[in-house]
Amino acid sequence: MRLGYFTMPMHPMDKPWHITLQEDRAAIIFADELGFYDAFVGEHLADRMENVTNSMMFLASLMPVTKNIKLGSGTSNISQMHPVLIASHAAMMDNMLQGRFIFGISPGALRTDAEALGTLDQDRFKMFEDAIDVILEIWTREAPYDIDLPDNQFPVSTRETCALELGIGYLGQPFQKPYPEIVGTVVAPFSKGVIKMGARDFHPMSANFLLRKWVATHWPNYVEGKESVGAKADPADWRIARTVFVADDDKVAREYGRDAPNSAYREYYKQMRTKMFRANRHGVFKQYREQPDEDITLDYVLDECMIIGSVNKVVDEILALREEVGEFGEIVYAGMDWVDEKLARRSMELMATEVMPRVNAAIGGSADRSAAE
Repeated sequence: MRLGYFTMPMHPMDKPWHITLQEDRAAIIFADELGFYDAFVGEHLADRMENVTNSMMFLASLMPVTKNIKLGSGTSNISQMHPVLIASHAAMMDNMLQGRFIFGISPGALRTDAEALGTLDQDRFKMFEDAIDVILEIWTREAPYDIDLPDNQFPVSTRETCALELGIGYLGQPFQKPYPEIVGTVVAPFSKGVIKMGARDFHPMSANFLLRKWVATHWPNYVEGKESVGAKADPADWRIARTVFVADDDKVAREYGRDAPNSAYREYYKQMRTKMFRANRHGVFKQYREQPDEDITLDYVLDECMIIGSVNKVVDEILALREEVGEFGEIVYAGMDWVDEKLARRSMELMATEVMPRVNAAIGGSADRSAAE
């Protein structure tokens, strides 16, 4: 089982922006030093707490200061930009990283982003699907381009004005062939989107704020998608994100990771709970559809969504997760605001150097990069 890293990120609104950006960079640099396999960074335009506005731009700042860790957009919000721009930027990222880039994609769920861009009333899922189709066509066709797919709103052409002998009319191509690994975040229970991901060989990452019982529904649908095109699903391609905090003793872990009024983890789930209720998506926290809303308290969400404790306790919980949902290839550690930098770093260190070796010993695997690849 590999160890990955994901951050939305989410920070207090009164924490200076330049400080949070430095902190998020430091966390991924440290993850690289610890041997994490990959790191994904989210993006939003109109959220003061989730304040990386362009994940690729942020990841570009990490190129010269990381050595081995793969860097993923987590995700690129595809409905927010023309597919030619996204394809070109992602291809350039892949060439700069020489194979260390992962293309994480989503439509972009924040409605306020869409309002700011003037797309609030448009079908952003259709925009997303059309854009992805065009991006893959750009990456797998030869210039000059004349892409006009049926029922697709993004025709792309360079044929009329190209001069190939001058290099004019070409669009950037990825370093990895035919293109980088494509990863999509899966949030909904029994997601139908993950069936499409399987059919296209995109790889799923189950969200860290989804109940374990709903995480388990993703794999059968992914298998269905793979089988629909005559392919076999590989559990190594399934990432599961979890909110984990590890400390040297259980008391410290519970206090910092859950109970303290200033706990970054408590604040994170307070925000996620509020946002999910606001968007009428709080069903992700329910054990069954008819479960009363009043059951979905903050403490309930923390109990259901977090893995907190000393090394042995966290190892046991990860193994129990694997027993419940089935085999998967990577556990993705959710990064939080560093309320206490020393404890935050220690948690990442324990996860990489103590937890994962014990998990892999128990399941008969290896946590290092060479084995993962």
